[in-house]
Amino acid sequence: MTIENLEEDLNHLFPETVKWRRHLHENPEPSFEEWNTRQFIAAKLREFGYEEIEEEVGGGGIVAYLRGEHYGPTIAFRADFDALRIEEETGLDFSSKNPGVMHACGHDGHTATLLSVAKVLKAHENDLAGTVKFIFQHAEEVLPGGGKSMVDAGVLDDVDAVYGLHLRSPLEYGTVSYCSGYAMAAADFFSITIQGKGGHAAHPSSTVDAVVVASYVVNQLQSIISRQKDPNQSGVLTFSTFKAGDGAHNVIADKASLKGTVRTFDPDLRDLVEEKLKTMTESICQAHGATCEVNYTRGYPALYNHIEETELIKTLFTENRKEVKVESIPLRMGGEDFSYFLQKKPGSFFFVHSGNEEKGIVYPHHHPKFDFDERAMLVGGKCFVDIVEHYLMAPTKTVEESQHVAGE
Repeated sequence: MTIENLEEDLNHLFPETVKWRRHLHENPEPSFEEWNTRQFIAAKLREFGYEEIEEEVGGGGIVAYLRGEHYGPTIAFRADFDALRIEEETGLDFSSKNPGVMHACGHDGHTATLLSVAKVLKAHENDLAGTVKFIFQHAEEVLPGGGKSMVDAGVLDDVDAVYGLHLRSPLEYGTVSYCSGYAMAAADFFSITIQGKGGHAAHPSSTVDAVVVASYVVNQLQSIISRQKDPNQSGVLTFSTFKAGDGAHNVIADKASLKGTVRTFDPDLRDLVEEKLKTMTESICQAHGATCEVNYTRGYPALYNHIEETELIKTLFTENRKEVKVESIPLRMGGEDFSYFLQKKPGSFFFVHSGNEEKGIVYPHHHPKFDFDERAMLVGGKCFVDIVEHYLMAPTKTVEESQHVAGE
């Protein structure tokens, strides 16, 4: 078996990979409710000949083992399979059949890609020196996420390295990108309720104007990023919602509600922003005679791509993926619960660009018109095969031979 053989097999399988993706796209299920999706994945794995399959891992994940005939390391690949609560507006022939739910983040493509790799490798398992662990993860989109629960359940305990990919639209098809070190941010969320004292707009001195107090909070909390954060660090504090009053022109609101998100990489900065957001809000409200309730929810931690493993995939993809560009990209502020996997074991998370302006595939993730160029699944599958070739396609001893030598 050579890497060229595996690539050819993926090429032949590609029409079937597209069918799997379109089936998943037509039948999306939201986080923690992916009942039929799980059955579909498990059924396909059994159809391919897999017998060592674990279901409901961490509450909803699926794991399959491909154990080579020869002794070697264990590497893991992960794909997520949940959808979003978004009404689809793509107009595709295979649009969602489930009202209010769609695959608007490419997870259908991730799952179809990994299934294709699982099928192709199964036919060559006797040539492998080591084990491939296929991890199909539920609930990436909604806290607390499926990644943490699968890791807590021990899904990586027997793994030496773990890798994952994400299709990225609207970035134009034809590039595979990577980011060494911190690549995606810790994504936290907050809500603030400010209680003042309402009254007539003509008599503000007899009120505690919640709109004014909330405005001070919005403005002053920006100084956490602009004045208390090290300028060499990256961080974002964004207010996304400001609600107050009932629409009347002559009534001072007694209550205001704020919501937003915080994105950081450095753990100490994450702690600082959370602390200051709470204490500064409380102090501002107290100074104006108002009270407040601050709720701060920690989301997924920052995703850190291990340096050695990221350099490895850079080299592999540059040498083998001549049909696409391979390039480094800056860190980004989006969140991703693959971060839990990389906290546990070395590995890397890379991106396969999947936009296509000519075909109108120009919408970002989580948009009701989101789509991706399906050719990106074939590129992603070949990238996984590149990793397999590096780790597992240099057989030396059988498992029995290795154990015998160890016993001596």
